[in-house]
Amino acid sequence: MSSAEFLKKINSKKKFSTNVRLYIIEKNNHYFINEGRMSHGFEAKISLSKNRKNILDAFSKMAFLFDEIIRLRIVGPSGDSESKELLYILNLVPVNRKIRTFLDWGVFGPEFTRDMSRLFEVRNDAIHCVSIDEVTYRPKKNVSLATISGFKKFQSDLVIAWTKLLKIYVMEQEKINWQKLYESL
Repeated sequence: MSSAEFLKKINSKKKFSTNVRLYIIEKNNHYFINEGRMSHGFEAKISLSKNRKNILDAFSKMAFLFDEIIRLRIVGPSGDSESKELLYILNLVPVNRKIRTFLDWGVFGPEFTRDMSRLFEVRNDAIHCVSIDEVTYRPKKNVSLATISGFKKFQSDLVIAWTKLLKIYVMEQEKINWQKLYESL
């Protein structure tokens, strides 16, 4: 059974087992099964404006997927107490350590790891600023997000990273035994 077949089979269900927690990406649609319910997930495309809140929101989505990849690799689509404890611990782990872990596990290649680290430096700077114009992005040489070209470079790199991250997540998701998961619902 594929993720698409799984989604077709569960489409009419109103309630699910509370022991399942899973973010599902199927083409351009995202779904989230958690706490016995299924809801829509994030938009497939990330839109970025020169706005601190919008930028931090984009990084929150990426960090969420980081945690879900780690969860899938360690506990699978489980929503039991071990999964909740793992999520608690993951909230304590800095993003840069998660990025490094993905490199160590072979989930991210060296170049993507470097790109993600540089992008998340913008997140760290954005958290501690009043205006996004105070932030510098460092892809190869420093560019200010205050400039049109600097922001466009950051925006382009973030959209590319988001797209790659979604593909990586789907590769992890494909390891799920969908039939077994369906039977557990």
